[in-house]
Amino acid sequence: MLDVVLPCYNPLPDWEKRIVDTVQTLEKRLKGVEVFLYIVNDGSSQNINPEAVAYIQQHVSNFKFIEYTKNQGKGYALRQGVAAAKNDICIYTDIDFPYEIESFLAIFETLKNADIAIGVRETKYYEHVPKVRVWISKTLKWLIRNFLRLPVSDTQCGLKGFNQNGKKVFLETTIDRYLFDLEFVFLAAKQKVLSLKPVVVDLRPGIVFSNMNFKILIQEGRSFMKIFIRSWF
Repeated sequence: MLDVVLPCYNPLPDWEKRIVDTVQTLEKRLKGVEVFLYIVNDGSSQNINPEAVAYIQQHVSNFKFIEYTKNQGKGYALRQGVAAAKNDICIYTDIDFPYEIESFLAIFETLKNADIAIGVRETKYYEHVPKVRVWISKTLKWLIRNFLRLPVSDTQCGLKGFNQNGKKVFLETTIDRYLFDLEFVFLAAKQKVLSLKPVVVDLRPGIVFSNMNFKILIQEGRSFMKIFIRSWF
């Protein structure tokens, strides 16, 4: 059995149709695997309505919708979904399934022999990404390599999976917004008994990226410093 957890905040129109199409494709490709879908509405103010949720309920057999009114951040939302998930393997990604289906399947296959599978992005990924995001991503990779020295420098890819051992670590994270991924990899690597395996993933064509403002950069800079300080203890 496979749990798929998706955080949701102001998704694009027709988001529910892409989810149904993708889940149905996964069920066809993963023969003999039962897929359970968890969507966490992180205080959205648009494009979330009863009709969209009902559409998913009609087409996905195993579906749970979790919501709350105040936006808390992607890390917070994912912890709610992962805590609700009950099966042996859990994979999380973004609401628009931004990575190719083959990448998702590669994460699943890797979890047969690893506690945590971490999506990593290669050069081709950055050909389709806004320049400011390229700069932020490469700067963070440099900081991770030179200051945290983690086994994986690309921690921010929005496609990861884990078994029950990895789940316990994920639920120990405390960062509510973007750098929860980095905190998760940091905590897992610190334990030294868990196996972490990188998996090269490919971006799906036509993905629309959200804006990154200065306030977010300041906030995440503080989160990085918290993780860096913890690395000394």
